[in-house]
Amino acid sequence: MKRADKEQLVVELKEKLESATALYYTDFTGLNVKRMTQLRRSFRKAGVEYVVIKNTLALRAVNESGLVGERLRGPTGLVVTKDPVAAAKILTDFAKANDQRPGVKGGVFEGKAIDKAQITKLASMPSREQMLSELGASMQYPMAAFAGVMNSLLSGFAGVVEALRVQRESGGESGGEPAAEGSTPSA
Repeated sequence: MKRADKEQLVVELKEKLESATALYYTDFTGLNVKRMTQLRRSFRKAGVEYVVIKNTLALRAVNESGLVGERLRGPTGLVVTKDPVAAAKILTDFAKANDQRPGVKGGVFEGKAIDKAQITKLASMPSREQMLSELGASMQYPMAAFAGVMNSLLSGFAGVVEALRVQRESGGESGGEPAAEGSTPSA
Protein backbone atom coordinates (compact mmCIF):
# COMPACT_ATOMS: atom_id res chain seq x y z
CA MET A 1 0.00 0.00 0.00
CA LYS A 2 1.37 3.41 -0.96
CA ARG A 3 1.95 6.14 1.57
CA ALA A 4 -0.74 8.35 0.00
CA ASP A 5 -3.28 5.53 0.33
CA LYS A 6 -2.35 5.04 3.97
CA GLU A 7 -2.72 8.76 4.65
CA GLN A 8 -6.14 8.70 2.98
CA LEU A 9 -7.24 5.78 5.18
CA VAL A 10 -6.11 7.65 8.29
CA VAL A 11 -8.02 10.79 7.25
CA GLU A 12 -11.21 8.81 6.53
CA LEU A 13 -11.02 6.94 9.85
CA LYS A 14 -10.28 10.19 11.71
CA GLU A 15 -13.45 11.75 10.26
CA LYS A 16 -15.52 8.74 11.33
CA LEU A 17 -14.03 8.86 14.83
CA GLU A 18 -14.77 12.56 15.25
CA SER A 19 -18.49 11.97 14.72
CA ALA A 20 -18.60 8.81 16.88
CA THR A 21 -19.29 8.61 20.62
CA ALA A 22 -17.59 5.25 21.12
CA LEU A 23 -14.79 3.15 19.67
CA TYR A 24 -14.20 -0.49 20.61
CA TYR A 25 -11.09 -2.51 19.79
CA THR A 26 -11.65 -6.17 18.94
CA ASP A 27 -9.45 -9.16 18.18
CA PHE A 28 -11.05 -11.02 15.30
CA THR A 29 -8.61 -13.95 15.35
CA GLY A 30 -10.46 -17.22 14.77
CA LEU A 31 -13.39 -15.76 12.84
CA ASN A 32 -13.82 -17.21 9.38
CA VAL A 33 -15.10 -15.16 6.46
CA LYS A 34 -18.70 -16.30 6.98
CA ARG A 35 -18.78 -15.23 10.64
CA MET A 36 -16.97 -11.98 9.89
CA THR A 37 -19.60 -11.19 7.24
CA GLN A 38 -22.39 -11.97 9.73
CA LEU A 39 -20.79 -9.65 12.27
CA ARG A 40 -20.44 -6.82 9.76
CA ARG A 41 -24.08 -7.24 8.68
CA SER A 42 -25.24 -7.11 12.29
CA PHE A 43 -23.29 -3.92 12.82
CA ARG A 44 -24.51 -2.39 9.56
CA LYS A 45 -28.17 -2.99 10.50
CA ALA A 46 -27.61 -0.98 13.68
CA GLY A 47 -25.74 1.82 11.92
CA VAL A 48 -22.40 0.78 13.37
CA GLU A 49 -19.22 0.58 11.33
CA TYR A 50 -16.63 -2.17 11.67
CA VAL A 51 -13.21 -1.34 10.26
CA VAL A 52 -10.16 -3.58 9.92
CA ILE A 53 -7.00 -1.53 9.52
CA LYS A 54 -3.33 -1.81 10.45
CA ASN A 55 -2.71 -1.07 14.11
CA THR A 56 -0.26 1.76 13.46
CA LEU A 57 -2.71 3.49 11.10
CA ALA A 58 -5.59 2.98 13.53
CA LEU A 59 -3.57 4.42 16.39
CA ARG A 60 -2.58 7.41 14.27
CA ALA A 61 -6.21 8.11 13.34
CA VAL A 62 -7.34 7.78 16.95
CA ASN A 63 -4.65 10.15 18.19
CA GLU A 64 -5.28 12.68 15.40
CA SER A 65 -8.99 12.74 16.21
CA GLY A 66 -8.17 14.01 19.70
CA LEU A 67 -8.77 10.75 21.54
CA VAL A 68 -6.14 8.94 23.55
CA GLY A 69 -5.46 5.59 21.92
CA GLU A 70 -3.74 2.62 23.48
CA ARG A 71 -1.06 0.60 21.82
CA LEU A 72 -2.67 -2.18 19.82
CA ARG A 73 -1.28 -5.66 19.35
CA GLY A 74 -2.40 -8.45 17.06
CA PRO A 75 -5.20 -8.32 14.49
CA THR A 76 -7.55 -5.51 15.41
CA GLY A 77 -10.99 -4.52 14.22
CA LEU A 78 -12.42 -1.14 15.19
CA VAL A 79 -16.08 -0.74 16.06
CA VAL A 80 -17.01 2.90 15.39
CA THR A 81 -20.45 3.94 16.64
CA LYS A 82 -22.75 6.76 17.66
CA ASP A 83 -24.84 4.36 19.79
CA PRO A 84 -22.42 2.73 22.25
CA VAL A 85 -25.04 0.51 23.89
CA ALA A 86 -26.30 -1.02 20.65
CA ALA A 87 -22.76 -1.69 19.42
CA ALA A 88 -21.74 -3.26 22.74
CA LYS A 89 -24.85 -5.48 22.72
CA ILE A 90 -24.16 -6.69 19.17
CA LEU A 91 -20.52 -7.33 19.99
CA THR A 92 -21.14 -9.26 23.21
CA ASP A 93 -24.10 -11.23 21.83
CA PHE A 94 -22.11 -12.23 18.76
CA ALA A 95 -19.15 -13.25 20.93
CA LYS A 96 -21.40 -15.40 23.15
CA ALA A 97 -22.72 -17.22 20.10
CA ASN A 98 -19.26 -17.69 18.53
CA ASP A 99 -16.86 -18.99 21.20
CA GLN A 100 -16.08 -15.53 22.59
CA ARG A 101 -14.94 -14.26 19.20
CA PRO A 102 -14.28 -11.51 18.42
CA GLY A 103 -12.54 -10.77 21.67
CA VAL A 104 -12.88 -7.29 23.11
CA LYS A 105 -9.58 -5.53 23.82
CA GLY A 106 -10.95 -2.25 25.13
CA GLY A 107 -12.02 1.04 23.67
CA VAL A 108 -12.78 4.71 24.05
CA PHE A 109 -16.15 6.04 25.23
CA GLU A 110 -16.84 9.78 25.20
CA GLY A 111 -13.11 10.50 25.10
CA LYS A 112 -12.09 8.19 27.95
CA ALA A 113 -10.43 4.78 27.75
CA ILE A 114 -12.61 1.85 28.80
CA ASP A 115 -11.87 -1.84 29.29
CA LYS A 116 -13.70 -5.05 28.43
CA ALA A 117 -15.68 -5.06 31.69
CA GLN A 118 -17.06 -1.59 31.02
CA ILE A 119 -18.07 -2.57 27.49
CA THR A 120 -19.91 -5.58 28.96
CA LYS A 121 -21.70 -3.24 31.38
CA LEU A 122 -22.74 -1.04 28.47
CA ALA A 123 -24.13 -4.12 26.72
CA SER A 124 -26.31 -4.95 29.73
CA MET A 125 -27.95 -1.51 29.69
CA PRO A 126 -31.36 -1.10 28.06
CA SER A 127 -31.36 0.28 24.54
CA ARG A 128 -31.89 3.97 23.86
CA GLU A 129 -35.42 3.34 22.58
CA GLN A 130 -36.31 1.31 25.66
CA MET A 131 -34.93 3.98 27.99
CA LEU A 132 -36.87 6.70 26.13
CA SER A 133 -40.10 4.70 26.34
CA GLU A 134 -39.59 4.16 30.08
CA LEU A 135 -38.91 7.87 30.52
CA GLY A 136 -42.04 8.73 28.56
CA ALA A 137 -44.12 6.33 30.64
CA SER A 138 -42.75 7.76 33.89
CA MET A 139 -43.55 11.28 32.69
CA GLN A 140 -47.01 10.27 31.47
CA TYR A 141 -48.23 9.06 34.88
CA PRO A 142 -47.98 12.41 36.71
CA MET A 143 -49.56 14.20 33.75
CA ALA A 144 -52.42 11.67 33.64
CA ALA A 145 -52.93 12.04 37.39
CA PHE A 146 -52.96 15.84 37.04
CA ALA A 147 -55.49 15.60 34.21
CA GLY A 148 -57.67 13.34 36.39
CA VAL A 149 -57.58 15.82 39.28
CA MET A 150 -58.42 18.70 36.96
CA ASN A 151 -61.26 16.67 35.44
CA SER A 152 -62.72 15.91 38.87
CA LEU A 153 -62.48 19.60 39.84
CA LEU A 154 -64.27 20.62 36.67
CA SER A 155 -66.92 17.94 37.24
CA GLY A 156 -67.40 19.15 40.80
CA PHE A 157 -67.64 22.76 39.65
CA ALA A 158 -70.17 21.79 36.99
CA GLY A 159 -72.21 19.98 39.66
CA VAL A 160 -72.20 23.04 41.91
CA VAL A 161 -73.27 25.29 39.02
CA GLU A 162 -76.06 22.84 38.12
CA ALA A 163 -77.26 22.69 41.74
CA LEU A 164 -77.23 26.49 41.93
CA ARG A 165 -79.24 26.67 38.70
CA VAL A 166 -81.80 24.16 40.02
CA GLN A 167 -82.08 26.06 43.29
CA ARG A 168 -82.70 29.36 41.53
CA GLU A 169 -85.27 27.79 39.23
CA SER A 170 -87.15 26.29 42.17
CA GLY A 171 -86.93 29.60 44.08
CA GLY A 172 -88.24 31.53 41.06
CA GLU A 173 -91.39 29.33 40.76
CA SER A 174 -92.73 30.24 44.26
CA GLY A 175 -93.37 33.74 42.98
CA GLY A 176 -91.43 35.65 45.56
CA GLU A 177 -87.93 36.61 46.25
CA PRO A 178 -86.35 34.78 49.21
CA ALA A 179 -85.26 38.06 50.82
CA ALA A 180 -88.77 39.62 50.42
CA GLU A 181 -90.53 36.79 52.31
CA GLY A 182 -88.73 37.47 55.56
CA SER A 183 -89.18 41.26 55.52
CA THR A 184 -91.75 43.07 57.63
CA PRO A 185 -94.18 45.64 56.19
CA SER A 186 -93.34 49.22 57.00
CA ALA A 187 -95.77 51.44 58.87
